[in-house]
Amino acid sequence: MATDPDCLFCKIVAGEIPADVVHETETTLAFRDIEPQAPSHVLVIPRTHLPNAAELAAKEPDVAVDLLNAAAAVAEQERLEDGYRLLFNTGRSANQLVFHVHLHVLGGRQMGWPPG
Repeated sequence: MATDPDCLFCKIVAGEIPADVVHETETTLAFRDIEPQAPSHVLVIPRTHLPNAAELAAKEPDVAVDLLNAAAAVAEQERLEDGYRLLFNTGRSANQLVFHVHLHVLGGRQMGWPPG
């Protein structure tokens, strides 16, 4: 499993930095965002370090599916049956702040459109 010793999310996966973990599988970890943008805001990450969603899909397609399945499990656990948003930020211009692919699960309120 690839890791980056300087990556915040790799340190969370390794247990070096605490997180409010809400769901985990062999390939994924889900934890609450420390700056929530909705009543329910959870980040779902692969345990493997890859910088963005495109690289995850290209290099680890099975883990990309696991990430989506974990997001669905989080949404169910968070009781977001009225709806939720899944969001990948890819690149600096999209406001990606941590370059370890992560999927935002947002819900618990009406989501406006267009986003951002």
